[in-house]
Amino acid sequence: MTLAIFPGRFDPVTNGHRDIARRAAKLFDGVIVAVADLRQPLFSTEERVAMFEEAVKDYGNISVKAYSGLTVDFAKAEGASVLVRSMRAVTDFEAEFDMALMNKKMAPGIESIYLMASLEHLFISGTRIREVSALGYDVSDLVPPHVSQALRAKFAG
Repeated sequence: MTLAIFPGRFDPVTNGHRDIARRAAKLFDGVIVAVADLRQPLFSTEERVAMFEEAVKDYGNISVKAYSGLTVDFAKAEGASVLVRSMRAVTDFEAEFDMALMNKKMAPGIESIYLMASLEHLFISGTRIREVSALGYDVSDLVPPHVSQALRAKFAG
């Protein structure tokens, strides 16, 4: 059985994140969406876990867990042999390349694989979603419905 970890901030989860998780679930026996514990997120770790759980509730082989520390340590503890990452554009390549090399150094038995963002999600990032939501833009077509509601509630007033 091949277990993969899809790590990230997911602050908030976007349709692009959900797309990568669902595509990974078709490639691997199990996928753990690993929600990183952050210092000053817009949404708490618990909120981000719950939002991602709701976003992938129809997929029986996807689970969502919070973690802190090194991603490779979390992957080892969970028994995962693959890290799933995504790239939207060439600008992501350099950072992802460096990260993959460091992860390989720290955990030679864990492979990093990359899924290209789908065309309709190329411009979506959690950072951009937070930014435009805070300024009042309706992001309901860029995030799952429950995330859109949470963003509206967060920025109301």
